[in-house]
Amino acid sequence: MSRIGKKPIEIPSGVKVAVDHQTVNVEGPKGKLQFRLHPRVKAVMKESVLTVSPVSEMKTDRALQGTSRSVIHNMILGVTNGYVKELSIEGVGFKATVQGKQLQLLLGFTHPVIFDMPEGVTVEAPKPTQVFIKGIDKVKVGQFAAKVRKAFEAEPYKGKGIKYAGEVIRRKAGKTVTK
Repeated sequence: MSRIGKKPIEIPSGVKVAVDHQTVNVEGPKGKLQFRLHPRVKAVMKESVLTVSPVSEMKTDRALQGTSRSVIHNMILGVTNGYVKELSIEGVGFKATVQGKQLQLLLGFTHPVIFDMPEGVTVEAPKPTQVFIKGIDKVKVGQFAAKVRKAFEAEPYKGKGIKYAGEVIRRKAGKTVTK
């Protein structure tokens, strides 16, 4: 049986969780999220504890149990605390600005790179070289951060580009001329 899937999920105060057939609705101070369970998994709510169990003991069912439990747990954390990804931009002339519902990046190309913010995700750029991506849905925040990072990944020679805060870029030595 899945080790993570076996753990019960404790519902904190201020969060409402409703299980309706195969749909789990989570509502908290920051917003609402909904997740549709796989038919091979069931969720049971007793008092302030939610347990996820597989329909049978097949390997795929146990895997789905652990995945479903993690997704529901992340939803509860999202509606209580939210998720934040911080990106840092390095390079001469590289900068980020937020204009309405768009993130505009100047990355040394002939044109600015513009990203439309997905629903439920907010972006802040307190400094031109720092971007905060916030939201209650862990998947949306992570996917948008990865999409922005992919616009100009930090390269290993000079370290120019976009990277996650705290990410270490392994540096390479440049070409050397021998006599």
